Formats: sequence, C-alpha cells, structure tokens
Amino acid sequence: MNEPAFQDYYPDELSHCYGCGRLNEQGLQLKSRWDGEETVAVFHPRAYHIAIPGYVYGGLLASLIDCHGTGTASAAAYREAGRPMGSEPPFRFVTASLQVDYLRPTPMGVPLEIRGRVQEVKGRKVVVSATVTANGVVCARGQVVAVQMPENMIPRDAG
Repeated sequence: MNEPAFQDYYPDELSHCYGCGRLNEQGLQLKSRWDGEETVAVFHPRAYHIAIPGYVYGGLLASLIDCHGTGTASAAAYREAGRPMGSEPPFRFVTASLQVDYLRPTPMGVPLEIRGRVQEVKGRKVVVSATVTANGVVCARGQVVAVQMPENMIPRDAG
C-alpha cells in the first residue's frame, strides 16, 4: 500500500477534518485506499481512545466509519467519472447520514481495519457500507450516505 491515500488528494483547504485531514495534527489522519472493489484503512487506537479499560470508545469507531465512508465516496465518484484522483474540480463529500451498529466490544491494543464497499453512486450521492474489524472479528458496521460538498462550504482564498 505505497500509493497515496484518497485523503492525500484533498486540496489543502479541505484537509482539516478531525478524522481524515492530513493537515490536522491533532486529528486521526485516517488513510483510505482501494483494495480491489473494496476500500481499506488501518487505524491504531491510542491509549486515550478508551471507553473502559481494555476497550475502544464507540465514538471513535463511528468517526472511522464516517471518514472512511466519505473518502470512499470521493474515490468512487472519481472512478465513476473516469477521472484520476485529485483532478479538478475536486470531488469532496460530506456526511448526510451515518448509521452505526456496535456488534461487540472492540479491544484496545490491536490495529483496527476499516473496510468499505460502495453500495450506490447516484448523482451527487454515494452510499457506502463499512465494517471495523479487530483481530479478524467484525466489531462494528455502518452505512454512510455521503453527498457532494455544496459549493458554499468550500473555503475560498481570501488573498
């Protein structure tokens, strides 16, 4: 997995997200890539991502599904349009709906694998299903309905 992540192609003005922004030094900096017809990211929870001793905080799992889902939506839109990642104008997505099911407690101290699968690409909307796995066991699953970012949300250079 030496190729750039989807999030590496986001323009600087759209790279500050807490979950996946490469320019957010305090953020999670999630990195998602294609793996065949699925997308994959790996995240290593830190000690402060705790819920109760030994287990990962559920809000972190939701964030991972959310940001992996919107990154997958961006990559799917580029694929659907037959355009290379990062080409202009950028395809950047925001979350319209996030649904998460917690299937079992997620252990601390092991890498988490987030896998996504595109369910639908329709106009400005992309639906992505995702799972979070620890030690080969699915701990959470979810669905992200992502919509292309409205123009009025894109920051403009003031200079």
